[in-house]
Amino acid sequence: LYASASFIHGSRLGILLAVLKVAGGPLGWFAIGFIELFRGIPALLTIFAFAFVVPIAFNVQVPGGAVGAGILGLTVVTGAYTAEIIRSGIEAVSPGQREAARSLGLSHAATLRRVILPQCVRRMVPPLTGEAVSLVKESSLLSVIGVAELTFHAKDLGAATYDYFAAYLPLAALYLCVTLPLSFLSRRLEARLGAHPSHGAPIPVARL
Repeated sequence: LYASASFIHGSRLGILLAVLKVAGGPLGWFAIGFIELFRGIPALLTIFAFAFVVPIAFNVQVPGGAVGAGILGLTVVTGAYTAEIIRSGIEAVSPGQREAARSLGLSHAATLRRVILPQCVRRMVPPLTGEAVSLVKESSLLSVIGVAELTFHAKDLGAATYDYFAAYLPLAALYLCVTLPLSFLSRRLEARLGAHPSHGAPIPVARL
């Protein structure tokens, strides 16, 4: 649930950042700074920042408490990574497509929406699926700020029974049951859509 919400909101943010970066100008520089910042620091620190630093520094409460802070942290990290995937997909489309659309009288926004994005979707699907796999695994980080997700419950079970092996082994199996089908789907989509780096597709951005 947390990974799904973060992926949906992060994808929307990624589209916005990618468009701003491609457009250039002051907003483009803002997008570049945002992307590099949240790709350059660990996701755990981002989650800590929204859970503890922001409420203290600005004297505000993040909506939804720890859950809201965790989803917000994962959202901005996902947005930064998906922005680069989307930006690569946009720039992989031939410039001639843009010129043809503009010659037909389409505005920049209409060209992007009706011509560019439909063509680059097939290149973006496999790496976006890979990003979803990474996000499912990173959702376990929410346990460190007290969010009652799977890892949090496994930790409590281990502390209560003193049998951490029995607590964490089923958890690992459960994550594999989710991530392995997604990884398989990503490979199938890549093969089906012909989205290989040699064909101009964006390379999935690896998490550091």
